[in-house]
Amino acid sequence: MTNASGTCTLVGAGPGDPELLTLKALKAIQSATVLFVDDLVSDAIVAYAAPTTRVVYVGKRGGCKSTPQAFIEKLMLQAVQEGEHVVRLKGGDPFIFGRGGEEVEHLRAAGVKVQVINGITAGLAGITALDAPLTHRDHAHGVIFLTGHSKPGRDSTDWHQIAQTARDAKLTLVIYMGVSGAERIQADLMHGLPASTPAVIIQNASLPQQRHAVTTLGDLHATIAREGLASPSVMVIGDVVRGVAAMGQEPLRLQA
Repeated sequence: MTNASGTCTLVGAGPGDPELLTLKALKAIQSATVLFVDDLVSDAIVAYAAPTTRVVYVGKRGGCKSTPQAFIEKLMLQAVQEGEHVVRLKGGDPFIFGRGGEEVEHLRAAGVKVQVINGITAGLAGITALDAPLTHRDHAHGVIFLTGHSKPGRDSTDWHQIAQTARDAKLTLVIYMGVSGAERIQADLMHGLPASTPAVIIQNASLPQQRHAVTTLGDLHATIAREGLASPSVMVIGDVVRGVAAMGQEPLRLQA
């Protein structure tokens, strides 16, 4: 156990729009003496930090040069032991594919008490920005959050089983980090879901540069390629996506 005199808080910065921060998150950012900032956190959110706050960028993004996770955890622990008020600022929610669980486990094992402040996750913010729900009594009884990018060395997601479960239980699928594997995901999901299942890809959810394309499961990969959609994006698949068209959004066209 460490005799750490500092504090550590994992803060969800939300999908990008600074107005979607919680008040608790804002207070934590303003009180931090050190900010460890994820790659997807906007400059507008970092700007809420005090002028004296030390800002350390520890970005991680698939396919790009990233700060090793073990090194991030080492830096955080060292800062706490030095008496700093550490805030680990993470895009979206720390516990939704943000490796927050790994960081909490590491710090607690070293005797550091960690507070976690939730943030709005991109899968919710993106579809809400299009005036469509993730659940609806007539179209979806629940929602599954999935990653399209498994940890190296781990078994990949059983998309066949996921598709069958989503079909039988009327569930919405929200897939993070799935753009690069969209062709495989599409093919596997079509073993249980019809090609006509509505889908939408949302890039840069909640930000001024947000873009999206409404399509179907059968045209998912082709739409991503044709429209040049890239990370960070989420894919939402299920009957609730019909709500995008119902609210006046034209299907199969990219919206800017």
